[in-house]
Amino acid sequence: MRDVPIIPIGEDPGGPDAAPDPRPGPWQSARGLSSIGGRSGGLAGRAEAFLAGAGFERAPWLAVVFALGIITWFTLPHPWQWLAAMAGGAGLSLAAMALWPPGSAADETRANLRLAVVACAAIFAFGVATVWARSAIVGAEPIARPAVVLIEGRVLGREDQPAEERLRLTLAMRDAKAGRARKVRVNVPLAAFGKAGPPAGLAEGAVVRLRARLMPPASPMLPGSYDFVRAAWFQGLSATGTMVGRLTVITPAPEGEGLARWQRALSAHVRAAVPGSPGAIAAAFASGDRGGIAKADEVAMRDSGLTHLLSISGLHVSAVIAAAYFAVLRLLALWPALALRVRLPIVAAAAGALVGIAYTLLTGAEVPTVRSCVAALLVLGALVLGREALSLRMVAVAAGFVLLLWPESAIGPSFQMSFAAVLAIIALSNSTPVRAFLAPRDEPWWARIGRQTVILFVTGVVIELALMPIVLFHFHRAGMYGALANVVAIPLVTFVAMPLIALALVFDLVGAGWPFWWVVERALALLLWIAHLTAGQAGAVRLMPQISGLAVALFASGGLWLALWRGQVRLAGLVPVAAASVMVALTPVPDILVAGDGQQVGITMRARDGTLRLVSLRDSRSEYTRDNLMELAGVGAEPVPIAQWPGARCTSAFCTLTIARGGREWALLLGRGRSQVEERALAAACAEADIVVAERFLPRSCRPRWLKADRRFLERSGGIAIDLAAKRITTVAQGQGEHGWWREPEPRAWPSRPASPAPATTTPQ
Repeated sequence: MRDVPIIPIGEDPGGPDAAPDPRPGPWQSARGLSSIGGRSGGLAGRAEAFLAGAGFERAPWLAVVFALGIITWFTLPHPWQWLAAMAGGAGLSLAAMALWPPGSAADETRANLRLAVVACAAIFAFGVATVWARSAIVGAEPIARPAVVLIEGRVLGREDQPAEERLRLTLAMRDAKAGRARKVRVNVPLAAFGKAGPPAGLAEGAVVRLRARLMPPASPMLPGSYDFVRAAWFQGLSATGTMVGRLTVITPAPEGEGLARWQRALSAHVRAAVPGSPGAIAAAFASGDRGGIAKADEVAMRDSGLTHLLSISGLHVSAVIAAAYFAVLRLLALWPALALRVRLPIVAAAAGALVGIAYTLLTGAEVPTVRSCVAALLVLGALVLGREALSLRMVAVAAGFVLLLWPESAIGPSFQMSFAAVLAIIALSNSTPVRAFLAPRDEPWWARIGRQTVILFVTGVVIELALMPIVLFHFHRAGMYGALANVVAIPLVTFVAMPLIALALVFDLVGAGWPFWWVVERALALLLWIAHLTAGQAGAVRLMPQISGLAVALFASGGLWLALWRGQVRLAGLVPVAAASVMVALTPVPDILVAGDGQQVGITMRARDGTLRLVSLRDSRSEYTRDNLMELAGVGAEPVPIAQWPGARCTSAFCTLTIARGGREWALLLGRGRSQVEERALAAACAEADIVVAERFLPRSCRPRWLKADRRFLERSGGIAIDLAAKRITTVAQGQGEHGWWREPEPRAWPSRPASPAPATTTPQ
């Protein structure tokens, strides 16, 4: 009997003369295979042949197409385009069914292609419709303008932030003037309560009265900055603000109700058991409460690539469920009578599922935690059924579940980073070289541990590479040594800190948890030491200006192609990844950044030593403002006030500066105050300038040679980024369109209103 070679799925079984595999593939039927060979000409035929022989999972691609429909809705600016996208998807699906009707001869030769087109087009249209419906249902119109109001409302949520010395309350109130219910978020300084602290009845369900200065949710400060107004829209927030005066509890919260109270009590207990910064980290692991983490520690964790450890996500939920699963399994195995009569893995899986759900609820049930819990429950189900636990189909089901309930998460960094990391792990673990490297063999224990350490480091590097484009796109900065730090930090958290926290909480029931807390404190102090050491190294942080959406799309398409296909065809994904890498490397640094209020302006300049520096119009005390300017300019050094820059001239009202870009010199006139300026003098200064930026309304007589970005212009455009060499202006408004959270200001009736350029203009007149 001849030996039959084993051919991996997706690889060529031996050449053109080899017999076809009689088994139907995931996209095909048996009858479709029988007639492909002789009638596969043309583009459709080649696509059919490719789908027939590729050997891949269809569920992940359906999840990708669903997410693509959601992202398309955010990308397209106008409702008629959303309708066109939905109609296009539905029409393409119907056209494929009409072109290749089921049961026809065409269907026999195009079965895979027809199924792919029909399913993907319909799922794409459904994705657009899902996020549009979600926006219409949960979106809350913001208040018209800032105001100081007296609020009497019910507490929907309380978030303790001792590191910021405040509470954050989410309140349901009724706007008497507008005649509608509103959901607002108010920061309450802890100093307002004195030494006694917050009253006992201040919790979810309480009715309170306070005076607060409310503001509409802030638009992005600059193109590429965090879009809080969009996030607030999907959270149902109409305003945010700060309390002024005193808070009065009218009706205390009901006693003993709500998981939030348990969460706060658990967090306080952990911080009392473990003092200082390690206690704040331990409280984050135990209850999801990150409010006690000091700013310096949070920055160090971010710059070292370890900030993912602070968010309750896949790592934490998986560790908790795995610990519960194996603990129950081992304990029940000690009972022979039960082990012989009951399938212990099923009981252990049920226990792990209950513990995972309880942990998810206790830590706040945020979207990343729910997503991780769903994925972990699917893994438990696969173990019970004897199926492969970590598979692409499991990832697709978890992604589809989250996107169906929270479609807006598709454009968020949490969703993208979590699934990118999981896909990278699965793709790496399923690759032939890694399987061969990890295959069991007769070897000493130290060699086995060495191979596992090597693959842990390789996995960390692959995950960092997969996450780098997402991190740079959303945060404009990335920790370059994260792979090295995670090799030690992840095992330290997974196998030392979290199990000991659980044991300490259990032994605290009998007052004997202090030895475990002592070890937890030392372990988390080591974690913080690693974070600060890594973040303090030269070149530890890479800042990047806003990279283009095309580059991110190329990274995403290339990465998905590498992860989801099988065989050598997956290597084609390296082409878009390489192209995107070149685009990122060539990303231009904006010459001028102007915030939407016109008060904050950053100009990139070369110092005498050749280093790139950021010259700021004002010496802002706001870390948020300074970090945004530095990150979007790609400059790591502290900004230099314009009054201290050589060649700049400043008065109490304006500053002037000349910079060379694109083979010519540009004269800038920048407003720095609201001091009265004689109109003729202002008109003369504007005439000598190429660009004028001011937070005030400028008269018609102010006519610069290229751009007048005064308050009237900036109200319509939002923040702007200017590339002088290309004469290109990028505005916040360009990426907003007619989505519900973006509102252009109503025209003002001014006596001498000049004609200002539209916010989407790329070549101002």
